[in-house]
Amino acid sequence: MEVLDRIKEQVENNPVIVYMKGTPQMPMCGFSSRTAEALKACNREFAYVNVIADPEIFENLPAFADWPTFPQLYIKGELVGGCDITLELSESGELKKMIDEVAN
Repeated sequence: MEVLDRIKEQVENNPVIVYMKGTPQMPMCGFSSRTAEALKACNREFAYVNVIADPEIFENLPAFADWPTFPQLYIKGELVGGCDITLELSESGELKKMIDEVAN
């Protein structure tokens, strides 16, 4: 499967997915760490992809949604944004609302 098809499938099949450096339990950069903490604070499950462990995704994800940096948060198949946007949404309470709407 082509990498962009694999990314598309992941984004479409997971209501909430974050592409990050490391894992939510062991993030490998501060931006990924803060994003994972904001997601964990919503008390809902979310999928993640460690882009460090998947060089193909690391190289191609920026072209998928024309977003150059990591982490990248997708909710219901749509790019929400990176760390700054996720933190702003978290602080306003909007992130939890967005995730609650799509969570199983």
